[in-house]
Parts: sequence; C-alpha cells; structure tokens
Amino acid sequence: MLKTNNLSKVFRTEEIETSALDKINLHVQNGEFVAIMGPSGCGKSTLLNILGLLDNPSGGEYYFDGTEVGRLKERQRTKLRKGNIGFVFQSFNLIDELNVFENVELPLIYLKYKAKERKERVEEVLDRMNIGHRKKHFPQQLSGGQQQRVAIARAVVANPKLILADEPTGNLDSKNGLEVMHLLSELNGEGTTIVMVTHSIRDSEYAHRVVNLFDGHIITEEMKKELGEMIF
Repeated sequence: MLKTNNLSKVFRTEEIETSALDKINLHVQNGEFVAIMGPSGCGKSTLLNILGLLDNPSGGEYYFDGTEVGRLKERQRTKLRKGNIGFVFQSFNLIDELNVFENVELPLIYLKYKAKERKERVEEVLDRMNIGHRKKHFPQQLSGGQQQRVAIARAVVANPKLILADEPTGNLDSKNGLEVMHLLSELNGEGTTIVMVTHSIRDSEYAHRVVNLFDGHIITEEMKKELGEMIF
C-alpha cells in the first residue's frame, strides 16, 4: 500500500540545513499495523507527515497505492487525502466549537455525503466507539479518553484505507490508553492499514512490525506477529 524509495527530507533556513530523513526505504502492506519508534527528533513525525500527504519529500519516491505521489501539489495532496487517510493525534485536534456529532461529521461534509447518510454513518461509528451517548457534548466536556474515542471516530467515519496515528495514547492514562489501542487493533483486524508513531513499548506490541528510526535513518525492523494476528 505504501512504499518509499530513498526518501529524504531536508529543512533549510538561510543559515542552516537540517536532514530530517535520509534514504528511507519502507514498505507497508495492505492491512498491516506498523509502529514507528525512536528518540525525539529522529524523524518519526516528519515521516508520518509525508506518508499522510501533509508534506512532500525533498528527494526519493513515495508510492501510495501504486501511484508516485511525492511531487504532488498541495491541492492534489488534499484531494488524495480525502476519504483515503484518517489521522489520530496525541492532542486529539477536535474543534471546540463543534459538538461530538459535528466533529465526526466534518469529513463527510467535505466529501459531500448527503445529510441522511452522514447521520447514519456518524451515529454508527459513535456507537462503535461507545461514545454515542455523548454526541451532543462538546470536547471540553469530555475526558481525555472520550476525546480520543471521538478523534478515532472522526478518523474512520469515511472508511479510509489508512489510519496514521501520532502518539495516540500520549495524553491518556494507562486504562484509557489500553482501550484506545484495543480499538485500533480491532480496526486493523477488519482490514484497515495503520501506521503509528509511538514512544510506548506496550503500544508497539499491537503492531505486526516495529520500525526503529535514529537520526533520520531506519536502523532496525522487528517482526512482532503475522499479518492478521491480533493482540487483546
């Protein structure tokens, strides 16, 4: 599903040039759950941003579903992201002025779903995430665990092929973090491809494969379990 060839990313200012990624070769299969680990500043989030079409690489190639997308313009990247990629962030990134239902509905509005289908899809996914009883509440009225459930609901409501998760349990206590990882594992078991950046060894155990980055390089890859095998 995802493939990079000698991917690089360089950040330049007038005074300094910083190499964030250097010759990254990564292949993620359909239905795989991959955890990306490494110390702060090693390039994890930069790689996730490129995989999520939020940024372009400086060099190399990036293939999404067989199509080279590393040189797309912003408008083209936005069009490809819609309906194909869902994002889950450490800080939840919910819109405070919208209630739970409206936050989850937003991607479907962008995709021009009709009102009836939006309502059905949103209510279905909120029930799936056990947060339907809070659909009229606003983000600040929810616990951290509840907010992350809403964020996952928003990420999956359009049935994307890929979920990118950046430290999805980073702001949660252990109990809520465990519940979030169970949800992601269930979604992966149903066929959704997941790439997750994490510092948590416990969370990485849910992945099929762990990729370790250091100073912008992949230094090791470790298989945890076979494709299709799940942990609960």
